Amino acid sequence: MKWGRSNGLTLMLPHGYEGQGPEHSSARLERFMQLAADNNMQIVQPTSASQIFHVLRRQMVRMFRKPLVIMTPKSLLRNKDATSPLTEFTKGEFRTVIAEVDETIDASKVKRLVCCSGKVYYDLVKKRAEKKAFDTAIIRVEQLYPFPHKAFAAEIKKYPNLSELVWCQDEPQNQGAWFFVQHYIHENMADGQKLGYAGRPASASPAVGYAHLHQEQQKALLDQAFAKLKGFVLTK
Repeated sequence: MKWGRSNGLTLMLPHGYEGQGPEHSSARLERFMQLAADNNMQIVQPTSASQIFHVLRRQMVRMFRKPLVIMTPKSLLRNKDATSPLTEFTKGEFRTVIAEVDETIDASKVKRLVCCSGKVYYDLVKKRAEKKAFDTAIIRVEQLYPFPHKAFAAEIKKYPNLSELVWCQDEPQNQGAWFFVQHYIHENMADGQKLGYAGRPASASPAVGYAHLHQEQQKALLDQAFAKLKGFVLTK
């Protein structure tokens, strides 16, 4: 700002909890979130091939330049659920929030909205089918900063009987996006709605170094996303 220079720097940082230990897991999303203010950068975590394409394209064709930080996937590069049809590349744009895609979910019966970012979305979809929790909708926040208030508020308004929101993340509670997005989510909630957290407990390490412990934690956080709210609960 001092020199009146624009900056289109793009960082693609590997990020994903795969049970391979601390040095493999985290691009330290929370550190970038802490530095984000005054619309100084863009922080995104795309979950499909077309989303990565469109966010890179947007970075080039926009009329202004801001640094772009992309939390890029690891296992999603091999996950068939994360592929995109060709039409999603030739049409459309980068979506800051991706709505519930399951057409069998009746919006009038939804009581809980699980909000997430990144690959945990695909785990949540499988867990919902396993639990038959069809009163729960799942949405993806693909752009974490600047937070897409308009798109996020539009999603909440789709569910007239919504009473609970849950932020679900792979990262430990003191890391990832939780401490930053809880305020943004609360701002868009209606009176009486509650917000809870589902994720790993706070940790001094980015991730555990044991695959079996990683799997236990992953199962616990997915169960928590569909269970009764406990621990820190924010009420509007």
